[in-house]
Amino acid sequence: MEQRLSFVTLAVRDVAAARAFYVDGLGWQPTYDGEDVLMVQVGERLVLSLWDLAAFEAEVGPAAEGPAPITLAHNVATREEVATVMAQMVAAGARRLSGPEEREWGGFTGYVADPDGYRWEIAWNPGPLGQQVLPAGQEVRP
Repeated sequence: MEQRLSFVTLAVRDVAAARAFYVDGLGWQPTYDGEDVLMVQVGERLVLSLWDLAAFEAEVGPAAEGPAPITLAHNVATREEVATVMAQMVAAGARRLSGPEEREWGGFTGYVADPDGYRWEIAWNPGPLGQQVLPAGQEVRP
């Protein structure tokens, strides 16, 4: 099997609220915008799918209570961008959870929760992996 991830699907209570946060608040562009699902291309071959909870459960089965114990991460090129992106997400309707702060592994991160409680890490990672996940043309800067 080829090593890759194609979709990350999150079951959401209200697709309109998810749209208000991700599209209206953060300015992300939908790839597909339906009544029960909103899809956003978030990488070269990666789609974030925000699927109405009832429709999700009809196909996948019962969802666990509360947000899944995962984080989604958005890496940035500079330490300063961590606070900027966190502020933008909070202004769009996210809840600040922690940080930004220095991490013992050498990075600088903070956490917010989207309207459904899914946790987003906003991170500046000065190491090689931090460079690897940034879009082409960007580079990690101190």
